[in-house]
Amino acid sequence: MSRVLWHVTMSVDGFIAGPEHGMDWVFEQPAPPEASSDVAPRVGAILSGRHTYDVGQRDVGKGSGEAFEGAWSGPEFVLTTHPPAEPLPAGSPTFLSGDIGAAVATARAAAGDGDLLVLGADVVLQCVEAGLVDELLVHIAPLLLGDGVRLYGGPGRGRVDLELVEATGTVLRYRVLGT
Repeated sequence: MSRVLWHVTMSVDGFIAGPEHGMDWVFEQPAPPEASSDVAPRVGAILSGRHTYDVGQRDVGKGSGEAFEGAWSGPEFVLTTHPPAEPLPAGSPTFLSGDIGAAVATARAAAGDGDLLVLGADVVLQCVEAGLVDELLVHIAPLLLGDGVRLYGGPGRGRVDLELVEATGTVLRYRVLGT
């Protein structure tokens, strides 16, 4: 059975995006080979939020806007309350609105036997709070951002227990046990 995988790059001080949700620093980091070579072949579909999609579109062509530096292709879904007004070309992501559970179910069905990769702070937070994430894979980037969007937390956020599955270089893999 496929898993729901949260794969993220995080600064040493715990941020997954900089101030104002800035993501440029992420694209300056080389992808750890152990993460990309292990994860990309397992991914059957991707579900992200609109902001993550927009950042990726901005950076396509710079070698950083495509999943796994262009080494992956498959169905992509974007959960948003603001779908594009104009029709997108064939092969573009499918835009979904509504409940996170329904969005995950749709994307997971498209993933088949592969894993569903969830991206984007808001979408991931919704998935974590709904108990939908099976595994967390964190690449630790060698920098301190000082401010920005934390990996997890904030007012009213509950505890989530994790089990360390693997630690290799700058990559930590956890099984999500629950809230």
